[in-house]
Amino acid sequence: MRIFGNKATVMPLAVAAALALGAPQASAQGLFDMLFGGGIRHDPQGEFPPPPKQRPSKVPAGGGGSKISSPSYYTYKADRLVRVDFSALVPAPATVAAQDAAFVPSVTSNAFREAIAGLGDYELYAEPDIAKALIAYYSANPDFIWVTGTAPNSRAQDAVRVLGEAASYGLTPAAYTVDVPAASSAASVDERQKELVRFEMALTARVLRYAHDAQSGRVDPNRMTGYYDFPAKPLDMDGVLKTLAHTQEVRTYLESRHPQNAEYQALRVELEALQASEENEIVVDPKLLLKPGESSPELPKLLTLIARNLDDEMGGDYGEVLARLGKSELYDPELVPVIKAVQKRAGMKGDGVIGPRTVATLAGTSKADKVTKVKVALEELRWLPSDLGSPRVFINQPAFTASYIDNGEEKLKTRVVVGKVTNQTAFFYDQIEQVDFHPYWGVPQSIIVNEMLPRLRNDPGYLDRAGYEVTDSSGRRVPSSAVNWGAYGANIPYSVRQQPSEANALGELKILFPNKHAIYMHDTPQKSFFERDMRALSHGCVRLQDPRGMAAAVLGTSVDYIAEKLKHGHSTEKVTRTIPVYVAYFTAWPDMSGNVEYFNDVYDRDTRLMQALDATEAVRSPAS
Repeated sequence: MRIFGNKATVMPLAVAAALALGAPQASAQGLFDMLFGGGIRHDPQGEFPPPPKQRPSKVPAGGGGSKISSPSYYTYKADRLVRVDFSALVPAPATVAAQDAAFVPSVTSNAFREAIAGLGDYELYAEPDIAKALIAYYSANPDFIWVTGTAPNSRAQDAVRVLGEAASYGLTPAAYTVDVPAASSAASVDERQKELVRFEMALTARVLRYAHDAQSGRVDPNRMTGYYDFPAKPLDMDGVLKTLAHTQEVRTYLESRHPQNAEYQALRVELEALQASEENEIVVDPKLLLKPGESSPELPKLLTLIARNLDDEMGGDYGEVLARLGKSELYDPELVPVIKAVQKRAGMKGDGVIGPRTVATLAGTSKADKVTKVKVALEELRWLPSDLGSPRVFINQPAFTASYIDNGEEKLKTRVVVGKVTNQTAFFYDQIEQVDFHPYWGVPQSIIVNEMLPRLRNDPGYLDRAGYEVTDSSGRRVPSSAVNWGAYGANIPYSVRQQPSEANALGELKILFPNKHAIYMHDTPQKSFFERDMRALSHGCVRLQDPRGMAAAVLGTSVDYIAEKLKHGHSTEKVTRTIPVYVAYFTAWPDMSGNVEYFNDVYDRDTRLMQALDATEAVRSPAS
């Protein structure tokens, strides 16, 4: 029996089995506690196509106030539906290859061509690419897929059932609804033909929508924000329809359009269990932030939960205080030791501040929030390859962890620090290429412009003293003191890098997967950050608590080998295997046994995705 929050459900062995298979100079330290880096984009191989190239946005040259901005979020605009132009559906002679003869639907092409007249005034709306694919397919293949004789066939019945079960995948069944003609009708032959051919076209349009959504998701993530970067997953719509016309395994085929990894299946199981469960008895605002001396009507709820779960030791120490102040909305100083004790018992830093992590620990996540997080996670998984690959590195930003997974086993899991809300880490995937030992840090232009330049205008020799190298556009080293930094704004024709040292912001190694976001994994001198619960603290790169362990994992070697390499100064070693890395963002994610864990929405991205999904559903609504 596996427990999911307030509910209990049995985790199918198949899911669990599949998951098991499937210092330094203080003046420099304040400015560069993080790190980005550079790198030329290399196309990953195999199943991990590169994201689309994008030109960097232009920024004005010169001007003391010029800044380089972080990516932004956009108001999502779903593609408007178009009316399918059936006038373009010109009958053409049907040619059937001999080897396909056994699979040809029993209704003749003549009957189909006669029925097309019933589409003259038919108003069917679909996505532009689906409308185009529908006309192209039936122009080349003038025959029914879903109708045999004078009624929908078994193929149609299976398709309609699958579309009706869309909610089990976190999809909206209403988006795929089709009116099915009655088995028998008193209508004339012409009216029946019209009814059937319209059903044929409607079901085809909705099946294509379903197949697209299952494979690629309902929204285009790259149109939501510059922080998202995913290659397109185009659907071969003509291939889908040809397959469906020649198979009786409609359910199997349509379900195969969904991601086929164990994580997706575990999230589906969780969604089913949540929908069958009852809501939490006590629901506390998950975004509550309360400091001593402040008041909130949410506080008595938390105190009730604490009092309910007191053990003998905690009861002896704090039972009297809770009995006396348990109804208080004021966070009285007498309650601070109680909260600190609860936090420490849960493995948190006992600071006495009641925040989202404390609330989640005491009250759990509400059923409604869990359902939303799981649906969001299912949508996001559709943006990734169906097969996530093995071995792989999986970084989950809301969990602040990075894992190395090989042959279905999580062989390494380490804490990470990710980007601050103002310097968010992007969501994308790539391939690991190399490990740099005692690396240089190529300072990103955004940090040069936004953080270094204001100081350099008054102290141009600062970089020379702080252990940085400055090079011009020709690659020649120049003294920082010789540059007129005041002449530049957002466009600086110089590169800056920090030499390997104990003060280097990247620590003793970095792990590269060159990408346009200049994000990589690396060591850090600031080890104390890993002791914090909320670790969104960097400029965007991913800092590792165990960088040697991760380097050994991706290189397929031992930590002792890494330690020996580090004794010999700066060097680089290529990763010779195909290892995809997912710099991911999931607020609901299953562990290797299939138990779904929930995390805070650090960057509020779930909210933005739900808004994009709402915009998509609004466009698809019959009333829109």
